[in-house]
Amino acid sequence: MGLAEITARVSAAEAAAGRAPGSVALIAVSKVQPPERVVAVLDAGQRLFGENYVQEAAGKWPAWRAQYPGARVHMIGPLQTNKAKQAVELFDAIHTLDRPALATKLANLAQRRGASPELFVQVNTGAEPQKAGVLPEAVDSFIADLRAMDLPLAGLMCIPPEHEDAAPHFARLAELAKRNGLTGLSMGMSSDFEAAIAAGATHVRVGSAIFGARDYSARG
Repeated sequence: MGLAEITARVSAAEAAAGRAPGSVALIAVSKVQPPERVVAVLDAGQRLFGENYVQEAAGKWPAWRAQYPGARVHMIGPLQTNKAKQAVELFDAIHTLDRPALATKLANLAQRRGASPELFVQVNTGAEPQKAGVLPEAVDSFIADLRAMDLPLAGLMCIPPEHEDAAPHFARLAELAKRNGLTGLSMGMSSDFEAAIAAGATHVRVGSAIFGARDYSARG
């Protein structure tokens, strides 16, 4: 499909939803993609990327960021507490803040560094036991705790259940964000980003539709 077509579809979805042009940030999910594919997308002008693994990102993005001014990288995969220090030095935003221990670690790192990546709270809108994220009924109190730590909250993130209609999950995330005075909504992937934009997404995460299918067997 490719970057140009996805960018055009994002623009069309913005227009259809009555959103301002450029109000939705396209995150090109480059995890486990061959370097030549990522470089081709960088060469095409894309500057915002998403990664799931700290070690993988650390092995490739410092050099690419030096080569492509303005390139930004967001952490969109689960973050282990013991990788938090490396993550805050590497990423511009972390979309997967999901538990008090990680929040405390990030707050301590922010205090020492005097800076922090933007943070999104991951919400488990489908209450799936195998999936990370704060349960919807616990979001308000968790956000209050984060604000007490003076963490820079940008918004909320969700990954709807795979075999359910995503739209109700997007609507619920938007309602939770509005109730807590948050404007950032990281939701929508290759198969459903247009529905997410209609529901108010500010960040959509698209990987395979831009880069092609991933080959996990090639991951080192």
